[in-house]
Amino acid sequence: MLDAGAWIATAAGSVCTSMERTLLITLTGRDRPGVTSRLFGTLADFPVEVSDVEQVVIRGRLVLGVLVTYSSGIEALLDAVEKVADDLEMDVELSTGGSKIPKNKKGRLHVTVLGRPLMPAALAGVAGKIAAHGANIDRIERLASYPVTAIELAVSGADSKSLRAALAVVATELQVDVAVQKAGLHRKAKRLIVMDVDSTLIQGEVIELLAEHAGQLDKVAEITEAAMRGELDFEGSLRERVALLAGLDASAIDEVRARIELSSGARTLVRTLKRLDYKFAIVSGGFTQLTDSLVEDLGIDYSAANTLEIKDGVLTGRVIGPIIDRAGKATALRRFANAANIPMSQTVAIGDGANDLDMLQAAGLGVAYNAKPVVRQAAHTAVNVPYLDTILFLLGISRAEIEAADAEDPTP
Repeated sequence: MLDAGAWIATAAGSVCTSMERTLLITLTGRDRPGVTSRLFGTLADFPVEVSDVEQVVIRGRLVLGVLVTYSSGIEALLDAVEKVADDLEMDVELSTGGSKIPKNKKGRLHVTVLGRPLMPAALAGVAGKIAAHGANIDRIERLASYPVTAIELAVSGADSKSLRAALAVVATELQVDVAVQKAGLHRKAKRLIVMDVDSTLIQGEVIELLAEHAGQLDKVAEITEAAMRGELDFEGSLRERVALLAGLDASAIDEVRARIELSSGARTLVRTLKRLDYKFAIVSGGFTQLTDSLVEDLGIDYSAANTLEIKDGVLTGRVIGPIIDRAGKATALRRFANAANIPMSQTVAIGDGANDLDMLQAAGLGVAYNAKPVVRQAAHTAVNVPYLDTILFLLGISRAEIEAADAEDPTP
């Protein structure tokens, strides 16, 4: 690998005069044709000289380093090189004299708009807010036409936090989903997806299906709803609900397991992520007696859930071991990331209830999926259409890439 500081010192000492200054450009990302020509084509537009070049590819990852000398201001060159990196979805580091140059705080962003249908007024509203923030739309691309229309806008010159807040208002008013994320390699490098189970990966709440067998559905549903809104402590509400299941024959678990339905698009989401070499995990306030079958069926890498106590073939009304609650979900996310050797900045968490909040906020990207208002307000972005695979579009994965992955591996 390249040692930027040592390289600058050596190269600068051997080839540069006292009047010349050096700039080291290091591009890192997925190898593909045209990276080198694109960078040097951009450099050709500026009064610089090439002093040294080094390139290496390791397991499909390209590291390209170029040392140039210059004698006057380079602000325009820095902007041009950063634009090349963003267009290629690569990371770039710029260093002069061994010191790293910080990126412009108002950098480049990806704004993803999801609608079903997607009306002109929605795009007009989004574009208007971008312009009002003094930003520019550099490129527009359609990622998908089904199950929703997904449009991605490459935006430059905007502050991500203020633009996200402004577009959240537009999204609510015009009934579309809008996500704002920083551009660059890190967006597609989010390699661990951690998802809630009940009402997210699957339809409905497992504990309510069990309560229906026990004749306690109304009481359990009432407690569940209050807990999801954040009005009740999750651990206390879970123990209270499980206590209502005491005496239920354990065979009811098998019957509930047979009734579980995945959310629309769930198989496509998990299958595509796995084929693209992502890690996938589930974390649930529900029960291992049900989540274990999902792990086996979908090929899930990691999972965490609570365990119902069963004695003599009946539920005791208690759970075994530590409770997977709001804090426990965030802890599981960190544990999974550590096990996969993936930094937290490259994780995505998806959930719908108040007990998902810590996990959503701890992840590099927290997605509220058809969530309660308190969750939508706290998450980085929200998806309100009933198709779980639309989350792929937030990761920059297009419908064409989904179909290409299916074509390469046609197994379900």
